[in-house]
Order: sequence, then C-alpha cells, then structure tokens
Amino acid sequence: MVKTRFAPSPTGHLHLGHAYAALVAARLGDGYLLRIDDIDHTRCRPAFTDQIFDDLQWLGLQWHGPVIYQSQRLDAYDAALAKLRAADLVYPCYLSRAELGDFLAAPHTNNAGAPAPRTHNALSQQETDQRIAAGMQPAWRLHADKAIDYLAAAGTKPQWLDAASGNHIDASLTAFGDVVLGRKDIGTSYHLSVVIDDAMDRVSLVTRGDDLRDSTHVHAILQALLDLPSPAYLHHPLVNDAAGNRLAKRDDARSIVSLREDGISAQEIIDSLPDIPALPISH
Repeated sequence: MVKTRFAPSPTGHLHLGHAYAALVAARLGDGYLLRIDDIDHTRCRPAFTDQIFDDLQWLGLQWHGPVIYQSQRLDAYDAALAKLRAADLVYPCYLSRAELGDFLAAPHTNNAGAPAPRTHNALSQQETDQRIAAGMQPAWRLHADKAIDYLAAAGTKPQWLDAASGNHIDASLTAFGDVVLGRKDIGTSYHLSVVIDDAMDRVSLVTRGDDLRDSTHVHAILQALLDLPSPAYLHHPLVNDAAGNRLAKRDDARSIVSLREDGISAQEIIDSLPDIPALPISH
C-alpha cells in the first residue's frame, strides 16, 4: 500500500497549486492522508481550515481516515528536540530577528564560504547569559558539523529515494548550515515536525512541490539522527500563473474559492492542472 499525504497550512485559501498537490497525492497513493499544518498559531485561522475541507470535497479529492492536526503533536516534537539536545546535536540561538539579519548580511570568517547561518559563535557567553537571565527564549538550531560527524562515526550515510528517477540521493547539509529545528514562538519548525509526522503517519511516498526538493536533504539527515524511516520522495512541478510566477496565497484570483465564485467547475479545474508525474519505481 502506497501511503501519501497532503499537508496544507491554514494561513490562507487553497489555490491551484494546492489543488494539484492534493491531486498528485490522491492519484499516486492508495488514497491520501490529510494533515493540517497548524503549528504556527500566529498565522493559522480556523476559517481557513474549514475552507480547506470544503474545497477538497468540492474538487472530489476526499481524504482517507481522520484529519490529522500538527497542533495536537507538540509533545512528539518536543521529545524529538530533547533527543537531539541530549546528543548535543542542537544549540540555542538567542539572536533577535534583526540581529540575525545583520549577522547574515555581514562578512565574517567563521565557517568561511558557508551559504547558510551558523550562529553558535555569534554572541559572547556574557551576552548569552544576560539574555537567559532576562527570560529570552531561544531558537534551537541543528549543529550541522556535529551532525555530520555523529553520522560518520555511526557509519551512517543518509540518502533519500527520488521516486521520479528511482535513484538514491546522498543527503547533504552544505546548502543549509545550522537550520532551525525549534522556533522561539512555537517550539518546533517545519523541518522537525514534518519528519516526525511522516514517521507517525507511516507515509511511504512524500509528494510535494519541486521548491521543497532541497529541504529533503535536511529531512533525510534528521530521519537518520532520530532513527526514523525514510519514505520515497516525489517532487512535482509547481503550478505557475500566466507570467510564470509561482502561485501564492496572497494571489486570491487563483484561489479555489474565487474560481468557484466565477462559475468554474471542479472538473474544469482538475482538467486545467498539469499531468500527474509517472513513477518508474514501485513502493
């Protein structure tokens, strides 16, 4: 049985790109799970969640089983982060948003040439202690160098299976550096929560947009660090607007709600979407 999932975030209306992502998950899996990515309480709204249900049912893309909510899994994310902390694979980052922006913009030589932030040396111990004393909550970042050494010492070489080609891809953190695994405001991050979710839901094939292909490297490494199974991944093309730009929730003209209001039928929407990618491998 091929288990897929569609995991929208209720921060706006679904658009054609979401419809295509749900269609791919439904067609390539034996049905699909619906997971609501509602961990960002600062942006998610119940009205958008209700509209997701309505739009999917109207499109004929009925999900299988009960709806899953990430907001009900915070304990699982906390436990995973605690496991990484115990292994000394993450570190707290007390930089403010403005300081982080300045840090990324400034020329500095620690880990020269790294294209992604490595902030463990950004503050002095005195500055860190002052922020702890003031009650500041940190973000938690993966210590990429320690993670790489940890896996090498264990003789583990993380890979992910590209379902489109059938090839196994070596996972790398080179383009990411020390990614955030626990945000200050919500305690987790997309990278951490998604690997926990896919393991808990026993997803065997992750289908998602090609814009998330690079993130799969991070997820394969986290799966190895946390002893989680690694599903196959299918990164499908994005649905763009007439100018070739990626659709965004702020572009309401392409939302399913707006198209419905304009009298476009569900079948017309489905027919307008790109072909479903073919899979050369079985799962």
